[in-house]
Amino acid sequence: MLDLSPSFQAIAIRHRNSNLLQLKMATHFFFITIATMALVSILASASDAIFVNGKFCNNPKLTKADDFFFSGLLTPRNTSNPVGSIVTSVNVTQIPGLNTLGISLARIDFAPYGLNPPHTHPRRTEILVVLEGILYVGFVTSNPENRLFTKALYPGDVFVFPEGLIHSQFNEGKTNAVAISGLSSQNPGVIMGRIQRFMMMFLPKHSEWTRWWWTIFKLSFGGPTTKKKWRKNS
Repeated sequence: MLDLSPSFQAIAIRHRNSNLLQLKMATHFFFITIATMALVSILASASDAIFVNGKFCNNPKLTKADDFFFSGLLTPRNTSNPVGSIVTSVNVTQIPGLNTLGISLARIDFAPYGLNPPHTHPRRTEILVVLEGILYVGFVTSNPENRLFTKALYPGDVFVFPEGLIHSQFNEGKTNAVAISGLSSQNPGVIMGRIQRFMMMFLPKHSEWTRWWWTIFKLSFGGPTTKKKWRKNS
């Protein structure tokens, strides 16, 4: 039989009240956590660090036409540097209105025999169109084939560099060259720097595309005195 004595009922009531108190405290903690997270989000601004998925959005009530505008791609930039090229990026940093839209572009200026060194865009694909000059471009596929694709591009020609693959562009002419590239991200990212040295550490010394990269480097720094003619298309 069930014990329905007053003492047992008192114990049951205390146990029930204890459970209700614990539930109430857990509920309060949950809502405090949500409120804190919301406050942090409100305090964040468009000047915060860039994340893979973009920056924090501006307040729509404060948005203006200049948030969707950039001026400067018409003007050539100085290519007097060791590689003979300069990139003018137009991404979410320059145009806040690009945030979350998944597009950006860049202008690339090349001096004669200038090189845009081997690099990758870890997050997006690139499509490039030549406006002036002749560019020799290429990219390398991933393992296991590591296949090389190269092409000589003339004004009006278009070439695609798939997402995440090492690629490069080289001006093989005696005049300046200009290209415009479009990328499928408002913040595509770029990995370069010492990627050339890293490549040489791990690639076969006599592979076709290793020789291709080194030929481009030598031509870029050697200029017309070492220039060779080629029209190799893979």
